[in-house]
Amino acid sequence: MAGMALPMGLLVLALVWGGPVWLLLGPSFTGGMVMHMGVVAIAAPLLALGLSGSRWDATQRHPRLFGPLAASVLEFIAVWGWHLPGPHEAARQSLPFLVLEQGSFLATGLLVWLSCLGAGQARQASGIVALLLTSMHMTLLGALLTLAPRPLYDHVACLGLTVQEDQSLGGVVMLLVGGAAYLAGGLALAARLLGPERHGTEDGAAC
Repeated sequence: MAGMALPMGLLVLALVWGGPVWLLLGPSFTGGMVMHMGVVAIAAPLLALGLSGSRWDATQRHPRLFGPLAASVLEFIAVWGWHLPGPHEAARQSLPFLVLEQGSFLATGLLVWLSCLGAGQARQASGIVALLLTSMHMTLLGALLTLAPRPLYDHVACLGLTVQEDQSLGGVVMLLVGGAAYLAGGLALAARLLGPERHGTEDGAAC
């Protein structure tokens, strides 16, 4: 899986940045959210699996600087900051701001996943907390966008939806994809962390 993870992650980036999402959903809020979730919740963990432990993995060379909790805070700032009305609309109307937005999503998302995949029980335990916290704030933001009583952004809608419905659909995408991906990552780390201890307990009982 690790050997295929890197090319699969690059393929996801090519799909979300290269045109198919734009052709289907246009410059809508839902289109931007599909792009966002494709980057942080699908491409970033795949890229992290492919890069983890390699010479490109800065979190292994500087574990104190790139800890899971610090990385999750950086991603929180990036995600919530770019979903404020001003920055969000700037990224929709200006290519440089769009590049900056997507680059920050990829950088912080990749940093979170790489830092959580590091070796050592203490680091894995911090990674579980970081991924679960990220899942919580993604879920919260998705719920706020879904349930907002009025449009928060000046954007066009997609698929024949109203602007309000388009915003709500985008919130559902974040709620389901973002929340589920980070929750699944946290549970997978927990299973990996508890696995050796569980096997050791079973071996001891057998003796």
